[in-house]
Amino acid sequence: MPMFRTAERDLGLEKKVPAKPGPWLRRRLFFGALLLLVLPFRPALPGQPNAPVAGIAKTVIEVRLKKGVTIDDAISSMKLRASLLNLKLVAHQPLSKQLIASGIKNVRRLEIYQFCNPLTAYDMVRFNMAYAAYLPCRIAVVEDAHGRGWLVMLDPERLLSPKMPPNLRKKAERVIADLKEIVKAGAEGAL
Repeated sequence: MPMFRTAERDLGLEKKVPAKPGPWLRRRLFFGALLLLVLPFRPALPGQPNAPVAGIAKTVIEVRLKKGVTIDDAISSMKLRASLLNLKLVAHQPLSKQLIASGIKNVRRLEIYQFCNPLTAYDMVRFNMAYAAYLPCRIAVVEDAHGRGWLVMLDPERLLSPKMPPNLRKKAERVIADLKEIVKAGAEGAL
């Protein structure tokens, strides 16, 4: 029977969960679904485009572009700053261009840029495989309904583990500082 590991490796507690669902799994799924129904969750309604979705806004950093800074200026600034900080631009998804190419009209700008320090990323995954789900570090360029540009990324400080070795924490904090500097440079159009 195949076994699956849980995400508790961070605490050094590994559990084995059988792949075949038993009554315990059905109970957990039932109570999990019930919990989702009673969570303080408010879906976005027409006229409320920024309604919170189960507290997701608390997990991200959103920075509005300064007046006079275009989205293209911000992207150029981010790429240049990343290069100066020795963070690699490892991927780019021009999502809005892909949507337009597929025939969708009136698409606001949405692009995802992925930056990485390969050595730190590797060390993080060696410490805890769950970190692989958050790699590489992503910064989204988003045009809101009013045509304003924003830079949005997951708040990486929320991912630091108290069990992380000090040398790895120092490396992770350096990457976090670099990501924040990239966002700041992009928002200000700084070259």
